[in-house]
Amino acid sequence: MIRTLHEGFLADGIAVPLSKLCAWFGVPRRTVYYKPTKAAPKVDPRFAEPIKAMIEEEHSFGYRTVAWLLGFNKNTVQRIFQIKGWQVRKRAVGMRPRIQAVPSVATTPNERWSTDLARVWTGKDGWASLALVIDCHTRELLGWHLSRSGRRGLALRLRRLGHTRSKVATWSGISGTMPCGLSALIE
Repeated sequence: MIRTLHEGFLADGIAVPLSKLCAWFGVPRRTVYYKPTKAAPKVDPRFAEPIKAMIEEEHSFGYRTVAWLLGFNKNTVQRIFQIKGWQVRKRAVGMRPRIQAVPSVATTPNERWSTDLARVWTGKDGWASLALVIDCHTRELLGWHLSRSGRRGLALRLRRLGHTRSKVATWSGISGTMPCGLSALIE
């Protein structure tokens, strides 16, 4: 604005110093002379292309996993994630419904089972999902299943495996406790 006024006065033949114009409008002179020097961030394609390919192949990978698998610096990978908009956003803060924490007490075997699901690096085959079912009383491993994908079918296969071992147990998993009846076998 000040520069435009200054040029307009000069065009009319009136010489008014920039310092006087700044004083009249209450604008610091440094804002008139300021020129931004920072350029827009640039991303090197030799980093961005393999990162994008890995993210498209496996959506669940974060920047640390991608950096480790590609052998890149994790700070570089995180910066590329931010610039390209690939970074997963943080969860919203606030109360979310939670499962009520009830102590797991089983007085006899096959009364209550528990499950766990873990992602395991298998070398050349990539990541796999390992699902386990244990008896809460004896801590005996009732069954396990290794799968390339951790989808719903994995849990159903585990239920079938446990269902063949006993018909009276209660299923204790991520979504709480529920009986293992015939409805558990229906997909």
